[in-house]
Amino acid sequence: MNQSKEQKVIVTTTINSPTQALLKYCDKTKSDDWSLVVVGDTKTPHEEYRSLERSFSGVVYLDPEDQRKLYPELSDILGWKTIQRRNIGYVFAYDKGAEIVASVDDDNIPYASWGENLLIGQEVEYDCYASDLGVFDPLSVTKNSHVWHRGYPIELVPERHKVKYAGKKTKKVLVQADLWDGDPDIDAIARLSIMPCVRFDDVKTPYGSEQMSPFNTQNTFFDRSVIPYFSVLPFVGRMDDIWSSYMLQHFFPNCVIYCPSSVFQERNVQDLTKNLENEILGYRKTLSLVQDAKNFLNYLPDETVRFWKAYRSQFGDKT
Repeated sequence: MNQSKEQKVIVTTTINSPTQALLKYCDKTKSDDWSLVVVGDTKTPHEEYRSLERSFSGVVYLDPEDQRKLYPELSDILGWKTIQRRNIGYVFAYDKGAEIVASVDDDNIPYASWGENLLIGQEVEYDCYASDLGVFDPLSVTKNSHVWHRGYPIELVPERHKVKYAGKKTKKVLVQADLWDGDPDIDAIARLSIMPCVRFDDVKTPYGSEQMSPFNTQNTFFDRSVIPYFSVLPFVGRMDDIWSSYMLQHFFPNCVIYCPSSVFQERNVQDLTKNLENEILGYRKTLSLVQDAKNFLNYLPDETVRFWKAYRSQFGDKT
């Protein structure tokens, strides 16, 4: 893997043969200064990804045995057949010196400009919004405000448009969440009732809030400094990345910015009713977790707390 001074690493998980999106990320490693880490699972067609490694010098594939050898405790806790194995990719990228980690999904096809307008680590001017509810829904100020971001507290959804424009402000960006056209990663209630296909072409410039707001891991860029404090939490259903987004903002307040779409999501086939079932924990507890973020461990299942401590231990005194 390239060890450039400003190393940038794309991390994803997959059980599929290389998708159109994933092949485009492979191409990014040829012309841009990106590397790609693909974290496999038991169902992943391993030889197809070994072939990609041979074809692209910037691609690394971690098969199940690689993961067991590198991070045995994490591997054991996470188990198999789970997207949470992406955490192993985060630790691996960090250990290899990544300064920027891009977390992507294999059904999010990158536009040609993907990864070119990075604001990570910079002091950036942005359009700032403040919610009367204390939690900002980043979709509420777009033309697609009929849907809301997955993991926005469900109790606040009816009044999520109570937002005030607070003018231009600046912040140091540690998390850049680019938006996503197509079939968006919204919660199951919105998808089942609306079945949206969206384009965020009205978003032209960076925006955000000084308040907490949810982000996911489908098209998001992270500064190296926050990786030890962010993970895809196991055993909490579809709150895996969302709760972790709120937890990160407890450690690093006012560090998140939202930017124009840089992918088109051709969503993998999913069972929407199962998705709904996997979001129930969030409907019950997300608002309480956000309002009491300093005590976030109190809201996690015991097995998730065990994972969190094991994940943090991977970074030792390096943080």
